[in-house]
Amino acid sequence: MPTLYLIPTVLADDTAAQVLPPQVPAQVAALRYFLVENARTARRFIKQVAPAQVIEELRLSIIDKDSTDAQVKAALQVMLKDGLDAGVLSEAGCPGIADPGALLAREAHRVGVRVVPLVGPSSLLLALMGSGMNGQSFAFHGYLPIERGKRTAAVKNLERTALSQHQTQLFIETPYRNGQLLEDLLAALQPNTRLCIAANLTAPNEYLRTDTVAGWKKAGLPDIHKQPAVFLLGV
Repeated sequence: MPTLYLIPTVLADDTAAQVLPPQVPAQVAALRYFLVENARTARRFIKQVAPAQVIEELRLSIIDKDSTDAQVKAALQVMLKDGLDAGVLSEAGCPGIADPGALLAREAHRVGVRVVPLVGPSSLLLALMGSGMNGQSFAFHGYLPIERGKRTAAVKNLERTALSQHQTQLFIETPYRNGQLLEDLLAALQPNTRLCIAANLTAPNEYLRTDTVAGWKKAGLPDIHKQPAVFLLGV
């Protein structure tokens, strides 16, 4: 029976040697079929960690957020029909975590394909680890609403949950909207609520800091415009 490998990729450029265990490059070098979120990013990653791979000889299928159930099923049927192992590559980080790779893993379980997750960097877990917030109970919410009124309501709801359940709340934003999100957070949250900002994780310019909302207002916000970031609320 074929195996579906969930292969972590880097969060920051030129960090593969620092953040990926040897098992990851070895598996990339052994595979000939890849299910990828972004073909250009995937090709660059494959060539970086497994330079002996001939990209033109590999089979790449795109599975992204717009892929249909039929496309996901077809990608797995190639494995079954041809007896091929396959690797799932996200644009960044770990497949299946805030990522369409979860659809492939779900279908693999349904049809009996073995699923093997490999070790690698996850911005969500790294941010949670470094935040000092509750790692026993937490929830990830993806993107908050774009419209300001709805976003403010969502933020207040997350804050209530964090305070009442002592549960860390994680979310992300499209990088070019980071500044506006931070301003809205400081305007909506209570002074004693703790906010962690984690940006460019694993990169040389990594930024990770937790403070109360009152503390952030006093110290000022970092400039993380167009930088990948994770935001956490807690007590």
